[in-house]
Amino acid sequence: MTTTRRGGTAEPVGGDEPASRRPTCHAGSPLSADSPLARELLDGLAEAVLTTDETGRVTLVNARAAALLPEIVTGVELSRCPVVALARAVHDGTGAFEAEHHGRHLHGARRQLAGNRYAWYVRDVTEEHARTDALLAERSRTAFLAQAGSRLGLSLHRDQTLRTTVTLAVPYLADAAVALLRSAAPAEPRPRFTRYADDEPGPVTGVAGPELTDLVPGLGAALDGEPTEPTPGLDADDVTDLAVLLPPGFGRPSAVLVSPMRGPGGPAGALLLVRRAGRADFDPRDRELAREFAARAGAALAAAELYGEQAHLARVLQTSLLPPDLPTVPGVRMAGGYRSAGDTMRIGGDFYEVFPQPRGALFALGDVSGRGVGAAVLTGRVRQSLQTLRLVEQRPLALIELLNRTLFDAPDAARRSQLTTLLLGSLEHGPTGVDLRIAGGGHPAPLLVTAAGSVAGVPVGGMPVGALADARFTEVRVHLDPGDLLLAYTDGVIEANGGPAHVDRFGEHRLRAALAAAAGLPPAALIDRLLQVVDEWVGGQAHDDIAMLAMCASTPG
Repeated sequence: MTTTRRGGTAEPVGGDEPASRRPTCHAGSPLSADSPLARELLDGLAEAVLTTDETGRVTLVNARAAALLPEIVTGVELSRCPVVALARAVHDGTGAFEAEHHGRHLHGARRQLAGNRYAWYVRDVTEEHARTDALLAERSRTAFLAQAGSRLGLSLHRDQTLRTTVTLAVPYLADAAVALLRSAAPAEPRPRFTRYADDEPGPVTGVAGPELTDLVPGLGAALDGEPTEPTPGLDADDVTDLAVLLPPGFGRPSAVLVSPMRGPGGPAGALLLVRRAGRADFDPRDRELAREFAARAGAALAAAELYGEQAHLARVLQTSLLPPDLPTVPGVRMAGGYRSAGDTMRIGGDFYEVFPQPRGALFALGDVSGRGVGAAVLTGRVRQSLQTLRLVEQRPLALIELLNRTLFDAPDAARRSQLTTLLLGSLEHGPTGVDLRIAGGGHPAPLLVTAAGSVAGVPVGGMPVGALADARFTEVRVHLDPGDLLLAYTDGVIEANGGPAHVDRFGEHRLRAALAAAAGLPPAALIDRLLQVVDEWVGGQAHDDIAMLAMCASTPG
């Protein structure tokens, strides 16, 4: 029998070949691999197809295989082909391989054929990998921005926000990050900076020279809030000058990206991202991500600066509104106690005051409607009005009426609908104790604790101050024998809600019981005891402002 080789495949020639092995085109009969139709079908496949004989030599290469693997032709021993990953898989008997070849990513799988022959199916998965890489990169960017937003949102202090900004940027965006603050005033021409690099233990702060904005193109525009382009390829002189912002030994930067940090009110600063030599330049996605991150950092920085300003104002307001140290009044021992509704800003709507007088003192304890800063502002107005009006009037009833007209006539008083409950009194020390005159302005009645331990209310009555132009007020007189004590308090005491172990309010009956148990204690110790009892009752829960003022007639020494 004579054979001829066509396309790398041996096939018989001559009429003595059995009919069963001759190619036929009958319906249902298999096609020869070298028949024109079979060849056309193989070349039309999107996959590359290679077949090998029993010896491992290539017997068939379809058109896709010839394009992807031009080094492999029929007759080549596949275990020694130039495609290293494929050759290794054939040699090791592995059923699959992955390879980078001619800039394409290939995936191959083996299938055994009859007679110890094999077929290799090779797919070009470059686009699939690119799509997967793009999806993973987008997820990574989204996760980075989410983490950045979360961490930046936790900081309410400017310096902490700057430190968070530069540490978040390294190493994800750059090898070094420098956040520069816009100069707050012409008197401060040198911008301050916060820097962090991948080989530093923590952020570093410093002051840059005024020439820095000329050194880095786009930095001045970024500090003014304008968009900028990346600045790659700095020359040697620029790198030497830029070294003042970079850690020692950082080396020559390969790329610099400047992004403005803008806040709601305008530019807050600029973010400088620096990559070392050998790292890829900032591509368009990197630039977009850096600008989005810088915008979030700018918003967080603006919020932190606003919080800092508000905190400063709150401290100033707190200093002016915290209860004062009580003066020394002959024949009388006094003590005050205060708890604000808010733990972070110790200002509110409850207050007490004591003004020394030649024959004793004037005292006031009040509760302004509302809470927080709004109540604190009205509290300041009431206290300031009392400071002024007491100079012209010392009689409690006349003074509270004068205060009511002053507050009611204030601008926007009717629109604000703010009012104050108040106890306003005077005390004089005499040979048998202390005589008090108390004018009431709709405030809870003070409690009288005798030396024997009995507790009784002192009904005062009256209408709130500042609510009505023709409000009516009342006045009562009280005498304190040596050892007796008068407690004035705001409704935050009796209206304090119980904590987890209690279901109702503290109430006047519990206050009376606590006073009876503490009878005989000095005013300061009694106030501390009452505050402790109330604190235990609320169990850390929210409560209204609380103020207390205790006055006791001194025992003759």
